[in-house]
Amino acid sequence: MEAGGQRRRWEYCWIALCISFLVRAGQQVSAQIRYSVPEEVKEGAAVGNIAKDLGLEVSSLADRQFRIVSVSKEELFQINQENGVLYVHKKIDRESLCVGSGVCMVNLKTVVENPLEIHYVEVEITDINDHSPSFPDKEQRFTIYENTLPGADYQLQAARDPDSGTNSIRSYKLSLNDHFEIRVRESDEDKMPFLVLKKAVDREIATTYKLLLTAVDGGNPPRSGSLNITITILDINDNRPVFSRETYSVTLQENCIAGTVVTRVNATDIDEGSNSEIEYSFATLNSKVYEVFELDRVTGEVRVKGEVDFEDTEVYKLDIQASDKGHPPMSAKSRIVVKIIDVNDNMPEIEITSLSKNIPEDSKPGTVISLISVTDKDAGINGKVICQLNKNIPFELKPSFKDNMYSLVTKDRLDRETISQFDITITASDLGQPSLTASTTLSVQISDVNDNAPEFSTSPQDLYLMENNAAGSSIFSVSASDRDTAENCMVSYHIIRGDGTQNDLSSFLNINSETGVVYSLKSFDFETAKTFQFHVLATDSGTPSLSSNVTVNLFILDQNDNVPVILHPVSANGSAEGVEEIPRNVNAGHLVTKVRAYDADIGYNGWLLFSLQEVSDHSLFGLDRYTGQIRTLRSFTETDEAQHKLLILVKDNGNVSLSATATVIVRVVEPKEAFAASDVKNAVKEEETNVTFYLIITLGSVSVLFVISIIVLIVMQCSKSTDYSSKYLQDTNYDGTLCHSIQYRSGDKRYMLVGPRMSIGSTIVPGSNGNTLVIPDRRRRDSGEVRNDGNILI
Repeated sequence: MEAGGQRRRWEYCWIALCISFLVRAGQQVSAQIRYSVPEEVKEGAAVGNIAKDLGLEVSSLADRQFRIVSVSKEELFQINQENGVLYVHKKIDRESLCVGSGVCMVNLKTVVENPLEIHYVEVEITDINDHSPSFPDKEQRFTIYENTLPGADYQLQAARDPDSGTNSIRSYKLSLNDHFEIRVRESDEDKMPFLVLKKAVDREIATTYKLLLTAVDGGNPPRSGSLNITITILDINDNRPVFSRETYSVTLQENCIAGTVVTRVNATDIDEGSNSEIEYSFATLNSKVYEVFELDRVTGEVRVKGEVDFEDTEVYKLDIQASDKGHPPMSAKSRIVVKIIDVNDNMPEIEITSLSKNIPEDSKPGTVISLISVTDKDAGINGKVICQLNKNIPFELKPSFKDNMYSLVTKDRLDRETISQFDITITASDLGQPSLTASTTLSVQISDVNDNAPEFSTSPQDLYLMENNAAGSSIFSVSASDRDTAENCMVSYHIIRGDGTQNDLSSFLNINSETGVVYSLKSFDFETAKTFQFHVLATDSGTPSLSSNVTVNLFILDQNDNVPVILHPVSANGSAEGVEEIPRNVNAGHLVTKVRAYDADIGYNGWLLFSLQEVSDHSLFGLDRYTGQIRTLRSFTETDEAQHKLLILVKDNGNVSLSATATVIVRVVEPKEAFAASDVKNAVKEEETNVTFYLIITLGSVSVLFVISIIVLIVMQCSKSTDYSSKYLQDTNYDGTLCHSIQYRSGDKRYMLVGPRMSIGSTIVPGSNGNTLVIPDRRRRDSGEVRNDGNILI
């Protein structure tokens, strides 16, 4: 490297000596000419006529070899030897030829030989505005914090313009904006631009500013160059999170399952980085919120964690806080209003405010029994309740002036004897879907009021009493029931005494006031009194007391206590003996005599049958067992005895049969004697007829009185009840036998108490002691009627 340096120094020295020599020679044979030409002119453009300016002969220029001898490697100029004009040989770029903004000169040395002449030519290359200002980079970037104060400046790249003079850079311009401006500082020939912050920036408004810096030169027309400036605003935590809504309103059904998403809150922070990272949290003091809900700290999603019950809380207010992660952190709050939608999950509740468990049966309709309150914790239609009672009860619900308040009142008249207790079921149903129902049952006792008189099971009542009963014994028992209770149903019995007449036998009766057992104070005789009535009064112990009475028809039943009485034959001394004389010539079937008998009993007890106990000749006489007629069975013969004794037994048909005997002596006489005896007999018979007549009158009177009594009794029974009436009929057939009979009806059966004979179609009632028959109930008498063929012979 030292050898190379020495070599250059020698070259410089040599050049200096040559220049010195030329200068001296030039002072003798040279001249200096100066031209000016703008750069970028076309090749061949004339710069100047050197030959003319030097006074050289144009014609000799070629011979004298007029040329440029320049040390420049680039031959920018040439001389036309024909006319001596200096012209541009190559395109000239002043900026590449001359560095800087000073005068750009190109020195040319021309030589003319014969004689040798050296001439110096200076060509000034003038500048044209052919270059635009340019910046070293196309873009320049800055980063500034958004809290940078106005006035802060930032140096920008300076533009360069190869042109000089007025064509060089004259000014800088910044694109229009509100926050930045350009300021230029001049140092020597350089102009340094600075970016100045004139107004505070906000990253949240604009994170980046893109500006255009323009450098303008002084050319005409001016040229310019630009620089893109990108300013990135760095964030500081100067903004709070902002919720998308100040208040979130959501609805949520109660009883929703855990994990149900309620809503998602969203807060944004216009800061960036950690300054915009948000965490969510509850900001409430209500512990219930923490039990029911949970919040995702990152997403802001609110979910159900616990039990959601509308009846517990209808509205939840959740205060949510959103905090960024800046330093210091900033936060904001929002509220979630969660309205719980009611679900019909609560049955109505029935509350019995007051209750009268016992109410009198004479309570008037509208009497308040109970006050009832019905509540349903649900709301809206789910809380609307309809109440109703079970059907077919005399109660109703009346709504009160206050919602869901009811009065349970009586609707109809009450009757304890019909229903003594009511189980009232109150059913409350809400109007939700599906409907929920609750019910409760009230037991209401109906207390008794003495509103029912004692009642006998049947009225009138029939009593059948066998005659000859023991005095002082119980003969009957009456019983009356009272539908009331307690003292209202305690019944006492009394016999209503009559007027004390002969037909009033109630004085011979007594009754136990507590049990209703009737006692007879005497023994009754059927033959004396066959029937009579008495009245029993039943009285309860209520206040006031109520009473009713029953008629008892007492029927005396016959017993076989009377022996048959022989009415014929009867001797003068009163014994049952008689003598009958008949002619010997009578034929078979001749009526010898008729035995007449009477039995005061009736029915089977008074039904008399005749039989021959003793007879001298059984083939001669016959006895009708029903009529008592004695007839001859055949004609008499000469061998037959003249006198025959017949012992006739008359007995009734009682269980224990009673009997009497009569003796008939039959004398067989010759016809003449028979006529004489007949006259005597007629005389005797007249006397007997008188006695019989009086007897008939007596019996007829008794029968008439008996018939009148029966008729009165029938009328009394018909005036009361047809079903329980007894009809008494007297049937008398005067066929030679005095007969009495009594017919009566009880219920669906007809009974007949008859004399000694009856029809074959009659039926004997078992246990009737043989004197009571049951016959078909026929309104009209037919062939089955009862007939009595006498047992009294007149």
